[in-house]
Amino acid sequence: MTSIPFVELQNSTAPVTASTKTTCPYCGVGCGVVAHVKHTAQGQVVSVEGDASHPSNYGKLCIKGSNLADTLGLETRLLQPMLGRNTQQTTTTWDTALNQIAQQFQSCIAQYGAESIAFYVSGQLLTEDYYVVNKFVKGYLGTANIDTNSRLCMSSAVAAHKRAFGEDIVPASYQDFEQTDMVVLVGSNTAWCHPVLYQRIMQVKAERDIFVVVIDPRFTSTCEQADLHLPILPGQDIALFNGLLQYLHQNGCADQAFIDANTQGIEAALLSSQAEQNPEDVAKQTGITLEKLQQFYAKFAQTERVMTLFSMGVNQSSQGVNKANAITNCHLYSGKIGKIGAAPFSMTGQPNAMGGREVGGLANMLAAHLDIDNPQHQQLVQNFWQSPVIAKSAGLKAVDLFEAVESGKIKALWIMATNPVVSLPNADQVKRALEKCPFVVVSDICQNTDTTAFADVLLPALGWGEKDGTVTNSERRISRQRAFLDAPGTAKADWWTVSQVAKRMGFSGFNFENVSEIFNEHAELSASENVPLAQRDESKTFRYFNLQGLTGLTGQEYNDLNPTQWPVWDKQQSIETVRQIYTNGQFSHPDGKAKFIAVENIAPVNACTSEYPLALNTGRIRDQWHTMSRTGLSANLSTHRAEPFCEIHAQDALKYGLKEGDLVEMSSTWGRCVLKTAISQGIRRGQVFAPIHWNDQVASDARIGRVVNPVVDAISGEPEFKHTPVMLQPFYTQWQGVFYARNEYAAMVKASIETCVWWTKVTTAKAVRYELADRRKYDDITKHLKELLPFQDESFEWLNVDDHSAQISHSIVLKDGILIASLYIAPRGLLPDRDWVAGLFKRERLSAMHRKALLAGQPISMNNNEGPLVCSCFKVGKNRIIETIKEKNISNEKQVTACLKAGGNCGSCLPEIRGLIKACQTEDVE
Repeated sequence: MTSIPFVELQNSTAPVTASTKTTCPYCGVGCGVVAHVKHTAQGQVVSVEGDASHPSNYGKLCIKGSNLADTLGLETRLLQPMLGRNTQQTTTTWDTALNQIAQQFQSCIAQYGAESIAFYVSGQLLTEDYYVVNKFVKGYLGTANIDTNSRLCMSSAVAAHKRAFGEDIVPASYQDFEQTDMVVLVGSNTAWCHPVLYQRIMQVKAERDIFVVVIDPRFTSTCEQADLHLPILPGQDIALFNGLLQYLHQNGCADQAFIDANTQGIEAALLSSQAEQNPEDVAKQTGITLEKLQQFYAKFAQTERVMTLFSMGVNQSSQGVNKANAITNCHLYSGKIGKIGAAPFSMTGQPNAMGGREVGGLANMLAAHLDIDNPQHQQLVQNFWQSPVIAKSAGLKAVDLFEAVESGKIKALWIMATNPVVSLPNADQVKRALEKCPFVVVSDICQNTDTTAFADVLLPALGWGEKDGTVTNSERRISRQRAFLDAPGTAKADWWTVSQVAKRMGFSGFNFENVSEIFNEHAELSASENVPLAQRDESKTFRYFNLQGLTGLTGQEYNDLNPTQWPVWDKQQSIETVRQIYTNGQFSHPDGKAKFIAVENIAPVNACTSEYPLALNTGRIRDQWHTMSRTGLSANLSTHRAEPFCEIHAQDALKYGLKEGDLVEMSSTWGRCVLKTAISQGIRRGQVFAPIHWNDQVASDARIGRVVNPVVDAISGEPEFKHTPVMLQPFYTQWQGVFYARNEYAAMVKASIETCVWWTKVTTAKAVRYELADRRKYDDITKHLKELLPFQDESFEWLNVDDHSAQISHSIVLKDGILIASLYIAPRGLLPDRDWVAGLFKRERLSAMHRKALLAGQPISMNNNEGPLVCSCFKVGKNRIIETIKEKNISNEKQVTACLKAGGNCGSCLPEIRGLIKACQTEDVE
């Protein structure tokens, strides 16, 4: 629960609790959430739980969703509009801010044309926000220079769907995973990135033992319960699936009736994949053993119902579109599509990536699944909007957009709900671009991010809990995101902000009073000139994306809208009416046929060299989200993987002189960062992995986007996040340390602590923690830090132990018996257990024993040392799990849950628990 003192109730004698059904704002699973707000005389207390009635999760939540209440505080919120960059920002009124935006846009158009303006938005926007901004840019400014951070995660899948099916459609639903016989997870650490769907799949596997294959260069938590792991070399997915297509062809596994009646282009696809007709050659190309390769091919061929889920490992590539089409080719050839339990399935990364696609949020599309370069579609949208102009060609995609900003082509840029200085590849180029841009607007909920520093106008947006609208998840399910908190300060909805600017520029069509009006317009556009399937021909527009049954909703009907999959042709459609698309064999191309796409295997752009010999793969970790502006606020979510790290094979670590926990400098052609070394058995030699989350607000040098290869897919524009040539070398420092300060003193110590050459900031329940390292001499730094810390008056009590010969310094600061701060400088192996120290800040007063223990840097009794946290829900550490496994001779994760509760809530830690059980069985636990 989180206490949020937004409102003080008058004449209240007893707490009143209101419950609101809404939707989780994290991944593309789109879980239903129930938010409970208890109103008391002191304010509001919020708690969340899964919505048992929501068909995407049936009450389950992952660890991030379970801790949503932790992210609702106001400590980092932007509450008023601001003008001026960096430290010069000052508060202003909404009228002043909106007038300045409108005037700057009009000036840019008059002097440079509409193409001098660009927008960069986000899958965090609700569909209604997305719709209004897209209408404004493409229909009233007349430019398509609006792109989204969804370009970075699923635009390759969009392009592949369009090429194969004629429309951007995920043809199946989550229920298909429960009715299939084989699940293939490609480029997806589903257990960590989409844990609720993963647990759903694992439940089915436990009930009837479906066959699960994981195709991933790393052995991740997702692999723990897989029947087969294919550790593919980076960038070789096309070779693998072209080889599968050839295997199906050579072994008579074609669904010839389906191919003849419902597809085109099989000859070209078979011809383009001939280089992969020999399994031995494919095994060498992919790095997969011939035995495993043939097992996968045979199982796919012999199984009628196969679901192939693909995600970032496929999409985030210079060949992402072709990789996705190589997968769809295999499903089309074997007829494994349009059937219950059989389909290719693109899993999106953000909660409303698909909603953004519905309204044309990408630079190369129009709203309602209409094509930006199609004159008929242009006219349809312009007529519907009654807009003065319409964009007629694709705008700048994300990477190109920021290059155009730096070159001076873009004079005004509006960024909404995203942090591109952290998330884009070659991120320092994004910094340079924003520094040079004459006019930057940023709409955000956070006042201080890596991106907001560059805003000339900074606008306070609504956050989760305050937003009202809809989102669409990966299975095409539209869900309501309902507000359950009042807007803090003067924060406003993004749709309102854009509408106000549009009206100040003299544009009609933006007189929306509420989100239900926007949704109705969006639904009407989806149905406009969208002929029934039976009436379509090459001259008429047909799209499966059709919300006809949701048009004309009253405000109450909109508010009560149940989670619903599209297409919605009929107002009587129930929640479960639509599951599979293409069951009739009718695709979205004008002729109704799907297309095989001829694809050839091409090695990743920018191969490894002697200067940069290692291949960097980036991705998410279990408990964090994007750039940590929300999840970083939760102490519970900062315990599992608290520091930025670089995963490396043990032999590579030896080669580069690295040990577990050492600081390592990673560099590429584009930039550098400094991370902690994490030696892993789950990664191949020659490869490294680093997470994407850390930013300059929480770490000195961990912004991985600085390093990442900016090459993009030629079709989709999606960047290559999975293959960047890098070099590693030890990052030498004189000492390392750890510092804690009680939360109320955190702002006071920030400037002093962050003078160190390397630091990482970690949220704990009662204190902020800094991991530190520096190149200054031990004597200099200990004296320097102690003098700078704001605990010098007589009200503070200092306890110190210094051993200059061993270069160990322990300092404890108390006030009225309460622990205020602690600083430990020592060889890394002698630094104290972090969770133990953090736990002592929860105590109201410290006993003499606790003081002695703190000064010694270790607990009096080591029996209480949990070790690194594994189960964030129930706070169960690695050491306790290992001890229990050995003591009770445990053989499966259910026994661990029965003893310790670990794994009994969200299930995100179950793969790690299974790994510990296996390790204990082989006595391979460190």
